[in-house]
Amino acid sequence: MTETLQTEVRPLGTFERLLTLWVALAMFAGIALGAVAPGLVGAVAGAEIARVNLVVAVLIWAMVYPMMVNVDFGAVAGVARQPKGLLITLLINWLIKPFTMALLAVLFFEHVFAPWIAPEDAQQYIAGLILLGAAPCTAMVFVWSQLVRGDATYTLVQVSVNDLVMVMAFAPIVALLLGVTEIAVPWQTLVLSTALYVVLPLAAGLATRRALGSQAAIEAFSHRIKPWSIMGLIATVAILFALQGEVVLNRPLIILLIAVPIVIQSYAIFALAYGAAYAMRVPHRIAAPCAMIGTSNFFELAVAVAISLFGLHSGAALATVVGVLVEVPVMLSLVAFATRTRNSFA
Repeated sequence: MTETLQTEVRPLGTFERLLTLWVALAMFAGIALGAVAPGLVGAVAGAEIARVNLVVAVLIWAMVYPMMVNVDFGAVAGVARQPKGLLITLLINWLIKPFTMALLAVLFFEHVFAPWIAPEDAQQYIAGLILLGAAPCTAMVFVWSQLVRGDATYTLVQVSVNDLVMVMAFAPIVALLLGVTEIAVPWQTLVLSTALYVVLPLAAGLATRRALGSQAAIEAFSHRIKPWSIMGLIATVAILFALQGEVVLNRPLIILLIAVPIVIQSYAIFALAYGAAYAMRVPHRIAAPCAMIGTSNFFELAVAVAISLFGLHSGAALATVVGVLVEVPVMLSLVAFATRTRNSFA
């Protein structure tokens, strides 16, 4: 079974390695589009039903669906051979990470950065960071696992269980943390977003796997549709920055300020998970992906929910997009560190 699953995880290609560059170019293209074609951008922003933007919804599905096709809940039974790795993943992802991200967001935007940011804007950025913190990574973990020579079978178990928990826990945790930070929580929109961007794509992915049948067919199909995921991400970023262009041009420092707590959170969560795995004598092939899952974010979901809850023009949406920009360089640096420290594990 391990050999079969190893073929699912392809090395990080040139296009994926340069994801930060494509996201940066999409940002600049979006800003330019907002300046030269405000009518077109306004029409896209106005295409909403029940606060769900139809254009962005299609793009989010293009991002999320290919990832969900790779989730095999039949592999969950494999956790029995090494429960410590899964235990670390679940504790970090659901009992620590969302709360430390909320704490850092409040610390920086209500205190450290308060002299430079209006209170109403600060609340929006806090909301966006909370959404990032409550959405641990799914599909990209397969890439990070491949790069650190992780156990692909166990990584699949971790991601599958994590997705099961996400379906049940994402909305309540986000609602709790948004409430603690005194941000109005539109419950109906939050639940709708979770159903639209997690439950339904997951169901579609499982149905696709069942229809395709063999692992070889699933792998081939996933490889064919994978480019749509990244294209959907880039197009979404371009739309967001077309709407946020004026803010970015007038206040470019805000991008850097939003990135600060995200970077701190990423390295701290990795250190905690990786250190715990080392202390508990978890094998490196499981420990490295275990730490990567909590460190990386399911930014597709965070972007989608931020748009649904607060709108395309919101600071919350901007914060989640900055998370996309920060994600790849941070994760590649951690892949390098995990690779160098492989021999330190038993």
